[in-house]
Amino acid sequence: MNAKKKTSDRRTRRTRGRLNSAMVELITEKRFDDITVQNVIDRADVGRATFYTHFRDKEDLFEQQWEQFNQMLAARIDWDRAGQGSFFPVTFFFQHLLEARSFYQGLLRSGKVEKIFKSGVEYLSQHIDTALTARFKSRGLAIPVPVLSHYLANEFFGLLQWWLDEGMPYTPPAMDEMFHRLVNPTIKTALLK
Repeated sequence: MNAKKKTSDRRTRRTRGRLNSAMVELITEKRFDDITVQNVIDRADVGRATFYTHFRDKEDLFEQQWEQFNQMLAARIDWDRAGQGSFFPVTFFFQHLLEARSFYQGLLRSGKVEKIFKSGVEYLSQHIDTALTARFKSRGLAIPVPVLSHYLANEFFGLLQWWLDEGMPYTPPAMDEMFHRLVNPTIKTALLK
């Protein structure tokens, strides 16, 4: 990779990072519908043309940020431990939301929680499907990969939503343990063939 391309990639990541951070900050302060692109670019200190180079609108910014987070979450799954221990990054994600409680409350205020959880199941399911297909393509699984992928994503977001709705009554490590006690027997069965 040449130096010019490297600088350009670094600048792009930095700009996108500033725009993402600005969106997160604004969601903690006001309803999503009340946030304008101008608010985002003012907070990020970037130009309007720069914003539109990267995103169509504020929805696109938010959705791309959410999909990237789900992709990162899926990349943290330790398939070598699947069915035997803590393989899904429950503690990591729940701890992240615990620390970003004001952001979650902003999403609640904005009426976006149901939509993002639904899209979270879709995104995470797709990423899990890709990982499982690549990992087990030579031997197959006892349960079809799309079914297992959807199951895991749905169980994760379902438990997360319950935890948030109930006011986070258990610590993230306790939720991690409970999640794995619930899903590991199913995963163990699914991996047998």
